[in-house]
Amino acid sequence: MTEKTTILLAEDEPALGQIIKESLETRNFNVLLCEDGEVAFKTYKETEPKLLVLDVMMPKKDGFTLAKEIRKENDEIPIIFLTAKSQTKDVVEGFTIGGNDYLKKPFSMEELIVRINNLLQRTQLQKTTEIIKIGEYTFDFRRQLLQFKNEKEIQLTHREAHLLFHLYKNRNEVLDRSIILTKLWGNDDFFSARSMDVFITKLRKKLSQDSSIQILNVRGFGYKLVC
Repeated sequence: MTEKTTILLAEDEPALGQIIKESLETRNFNVLLCEDGEVAFKTYKETEPKLLVLDVMMPKKDGFTLAKEIRKENDEIPIIFLTAKSQTKDVVEGFTIGGNDYLKKPFSMEELIVRINNLLQRTQLQKTTEIIKIGEYTFDFRRQLLQFKNEKEIQLTHREAHLLFHLYKNRNEVLDRSIILTKLWGNDDFFSARSMDVFITKLRKKLSQDSSIQILNVRGFGYKLVC
């Protein structure tokens, strides 16, 4: 029998939490349901979940605070935020503190399950990918590190590393904007597109020491990594 993947779910609405738990369990996940951020952090410390689904607005400790504390100990575990918030700054804050994806309430269970599976697959890919050469840079995807020649290593965020990896896989070809948004952000709405533009700008800066490398914006289509 295939071993079940353990997911930690922090949701303070009992009815919604139970619906999510039962739905995920029908897909062969083992779900640890916690009613607030403090219980969730204690449960995280005592178990070994493979993915976290965190409600943003929770009593005692909100989802963003919980994610910050967990990221101090583990920068690899995938985190999905559940939120009723839709302001751009809230979405960006979630990504900035280490979130990998977010879902705005109300959402469909099928969408949540697809995003969970995508994140778990990407995490597995990250563990198996070898070191990549991009121009004069060495890109260690697994450790999320970028290094120019023999200079100091640059730490990338989880999303920066995955974005660069997908650009590299499609190097010298146009990477469709909607495809990369769907793969890494879960959808191609306005908030996700704005967030991706910010990450592209950050990657350009971090790759700027090698003038032969460019990330081109192909208007109306997407981006192209030239190297």
